[in-house]
Amino acid sequence: MKEHPVKSLALLAALALAAPFSHGADLLDEAKARGTLRIAVEGTYPPFNFKDEKGKLTGFDVEVAEAIAGKLGLKPEFTTTEWSGILAGLQAGKYDVIVNQVAATDQRRQVFDFSGPYVISYPQLIVRANETRKLDTPADLKGKKIGVGQGSNYAELAKGIEGAEVRTYPGAPEYLQDLASGRLDAAINDSLLIPYLREKTKLPIKAGAAIGKPDSNAIPFRKGNPKFKAAIDKALDEMKADGSYAKISGKWFERDVSKPPAGH
Repeated sequence: MKEHPVKSLALLAALALAAPFSHGADLLDEAKARGTLRIAVEGTYPPFNFKDEKGKLTGFDVEVAEAIAGKLGLKPEFTTTEWSGILAGLQAGKYDVIVNQVAATDQRRQVFDFSGPYVISYPQLIVRANETRKLDTPADLKGKKIGVGQGSNYAELAKGIEGAEVRTYPGAPEYLQDLASGRLDAAINDSLLIPYLREKTKLPIKAGAAIGKPDSNAIPFRKGNPKFKAAIDKALDEMKADGSYAKISGKWFERDVSKPPAGH
C-alpha cells in the first residue's frame, strides 16, 4: 500500500500471536459452499477502489476482484473498511481476501499467505511541468524541498535522502498545490497514481524520475489454505493469459501494470 501509514512491527507481531481463525476445511471449500468470495477494500483509494458519483464501488482493484471471483465461479461480496484495521479484519476471518494494493512484505508474510504479484509499481518523483533542473537521483535532491504524505511509506523514503528537506502533508492535494506554486521542489508518490493525480488536480505537474525500489503488490489471505492459494493464482494466471487483466489495467492505467514499465 502506498500512500498510507507504514504498518508497525508491533501490530504485525500482535496479529501473528493472535489465535488464528478457526476452520477445518480449506478456505476454497468454505467459499464454494457459501457461493461468495468475500473481498475487503478501503473504498476511498482512487483509482484503485472508490465510489463513483452514483455511490457504486468501482476502480481497478474492484474490477480485478470481480474477475477473480468470476474465474472461481463465485459471487463477489465487498466490504469497505479503513486501512488501519483491514489486516486485523482479515486475520479475524471477516473476509477472505484484501484486494487493495497490499505490499507483500516479509513482515506481512509472517502473518498471511499471498497470491503471486498482480501489480508492480515504484516510488516516483513529481515535479513541476516546466521543471528543467536535473532531479533524477538522491544526490540531485540534496538541499531540495520534498513533499510527502504524513506517515506514508514515501515519508520514510524521503527522510533517507541525505540533505533533503522533507515536508509532510495530510495528503497529495496539499503537497501538489505547494509544488505547483513553487514552495516545493519535488514530491514523491506511487508511479501509478501520478497520471490520476495530474488529471484530478489539473495542476501543472508531471512525473519525474523513479526513485527507490519497485514494490510488488499481492492479495493476502489467512495462512493454511493451499487449495485457495492455488485457485487465486490460477485465476490471475488465466486473466493474464486471456487478456482480461490487460484490458482492466489498460482502462485504468493505459498499460499492463503486472509488468514493470520499459526502462525500469
